[in-house]
Amino acid sequence: MSKVVLVTGSAKGIGAAIIEELAASGYDCVINYNTSEAEAFTLNEKISKYGIRSLVVKCDVSKEEEVNQMFDTIERELGGVDILVNNAAIDIPNIFSKKNVNDFRKTLDVNLVGAFLTSKRAEKHILDKKWGRIINISSTNGMNTYYPMGIEYDASKAALNSLTHNLAIEFAPYATVNAIAPGLINTESEVADYDDEFMQMELDKILVRRIGEASEVAHLVKFLISDEASYINNSIIRIDGGQYSSCLLYTSPSPRDKRQS
Repeated sequence: MSKVVLVTGSAKGIGAAIIEELAASGYDCVINYNTSEAEAFTLNEKISKYGIRSLVVKCDVSKEEEVNQMFDTIERELGGVDILVNNAAIDIPNIFSKKNVNDFRKTLDVNLVGAFLTSKRAEKHILDKKWGRIINISSTNGMNTYYPMGIEYDASKAALNSLTHNLAIEFAPYATVNAIAPGLINTESEVADYDDEFMQMELDKILVRRIGEASEVAHLVKFLISDEASYINNSIIRIDGGQYSSCLLYTSPSPRDKRQS
């Protein structure tokens, strides 16, 4: 029987690309969405041509009750989650002086607590079968690429990297747990609001001098869940074209300068 893959936040963007890649490779897929219902069902129809089993499940991964309900549905319909890709994330950019604690907590709840809740619920099935894969979609913003307007997003991804290391120990030796840290990726949510000046500055910091594609992240996911990658564990893997500098340099003028002027 085919392995069952749950990709959280997979109605569009990187998550949708992962679903398409894995469905084409014969994996049974669970598409999770919270607000993008139309996109989720459109994607489900798109992958139906591969003859795999698939589900569309609405769930806010930051809410434990909804996560439990989602896993109940998957276990009832498909038997359980063998491969978990924690992709669901939000970003609420704003200058530091205008940020508030509610947005900060919401970002942590979705980006970090959500990955904890789904991993916790997947544990029994994976340990019972003595096989599994968990991949957390992190970001270079959790490592050494920082953007003060997304300070809570950066913090959540740094914490997700720490969670990855701890989960790798918890699930050993039966499951591998890794994180993928994309840099600048060509998705609507990633590039829609960037002006030409910012985009050029970011491209200048990428050694291959181009933006990445969601399909390239999906290719990496497919490799990491394969038997060929069974010795890759407890790792944070960058996919950023060789990005070598932080967008912290984009401060012309900085919010602090504006307040002092």
